[in-house]
Amino acid sequence: MPQGPHDAGGERLRLVGPAEASREQAGRAGSPDVAAGADEAVLQRYFEDMVAADAKIEPRDWMPDAYRSMMIRQIAQHAHSELMGMQPESNWLSRAPSLRRKTALLAKVQDEAGHAMYLYAAAETLGVTRRELLDQLHDGRQHYSVVFNFPAASWADIGAIGWLLDGAAIANQVPLCRCSYGPYARAMVRICKEESFHQRQGYSILHTLSGGTPAQHRMAQQAVDRWWYRALALFGLPDRASRNTSRSMAWKIKRLTNDEVRQKFVDVIAEQVGSLGLTLPDQALRYDAERGHWDFTLPDFDALTTVLKGYGPCNRQRMERRRRTHDEGAWVRESALAHAEKQRRRRAG
Repeated sequence: MPQGPHDAGGERLRLVGPAEASREQAGRAGSPDVAAGADEAVLQRYFEDMVAADAKIEPRDWMPDAYRSMMIRQIAQHAHSELMGMQPESNWLSRAPSLRRKTALLAKVQDEAGHAMYLYAAAETLGVTRRELLDQLHDGRQHYSVVFNFPAASWADIGAIGWLLDGAAIANQVPLCRCSYGPYARAMVRICKEESFHQRQGYSILHTLSGGTPAQHRMAQQAVDRWWYRALALFGLPDRASRNTSRSMAWKIKRLTNDEVRQKFVDVIAEQVGSLGLTLPDQALRYDAERGHWDFTLPDFDALTTVLKGYGPCNRQRMERRRRTHDEGAWVRESALAHAEKQRRRRAG
C-alpha cells in the first residue's frame, strides 16, 4: 500500500513540541521592536537569525518584502490548485461504480475545498484578501497547476489521479510542514494527513481495476500512462531552470529542491507499481545501484508550458466553470457577510 504522510520521504508530520517551542522562544527573546522604528538592517538580521534557528516566522514578525511576496505567490498557487483540482474528479461523482466509491470520492472533493480554504486563510495572514487572490485567478494574473487542465477520461483516471497526483502532493508537501512561515506549515500538517487518504483511495481503485477483467486492467494501465508524466510535472521545473528554488531554500520555505523531491517520489512509485500489476511508461526507468535511486525520464516541460499559457485541452472549460460558480455563489457570500454584520451590531448593543 502507499506510504502515509507519517513516513513519506523519511519525513515525519508532527506538531510543534517542547524542543521546537523552547528554541522559538529563545529566538524571539531578542526581537527588535518594529513599532519603535528599529533599523531595517537590524530587522533583516533578526529575520535571518530566526530562519537559521528553524524558528517560525509569524504574521506579526517583520519580514522582507520579497519573502512576503514569495509566500503569497506560493500559497495562492497551492490554494488555486486545490480549488481547480476538484473539477476533474467532481465530474465522476454521479458516475462512480458503487455507492462506497461515490461517498469516498465525495469526501475527497470536500477535503480539497477545505484545503483551499485553509490555504487562502494562511495567505490572508500576509496582508492579502481572499477576494484579491480569487480575482487574480479569474483574470489570469495567478495560476494553478497545469495538470488540472487535462480531462479525467475514465474511472481509472480517478484512481491514477489519487495514486500519482496525490502521491506527488504528499512527497512535495510533507517537507513544507517544516516551512519557515508558521501559518503555512501548520496548514500543511492537516492537509498532508488528508492527502494520504486520497492516495490510498486512488491506489485501491487501480488495484481493483488491475485485478479485474482484461478490459479493466487495460483501462488502469492507460490511465497510469496518461498521468505519470503529469505527476512528475507537479514538482516544478528542473533546478537548473527554476528561478525561485535557491532563494526559497535559503529562506527555508522549501526544504528540498524540485529535483530532490521528484527523485524521492519516483523511488517510491517505481517500487509500488509492481504491486498493482502495472508498469510506468518510461523505457529509461531502471534502478541504479551505485546511486541508490531510480533513473527516469523528465516530462516535456515545453509542452506543459504551452498548457500553462492557456492552450491545454480543458483550460477554457475549467476557468469558465470556476468564474460561473463564483458568480452564482455571490448571494451566499453576501448573505454570510450580512449575517456577520447583524451579529456584530447585536453584540455591540
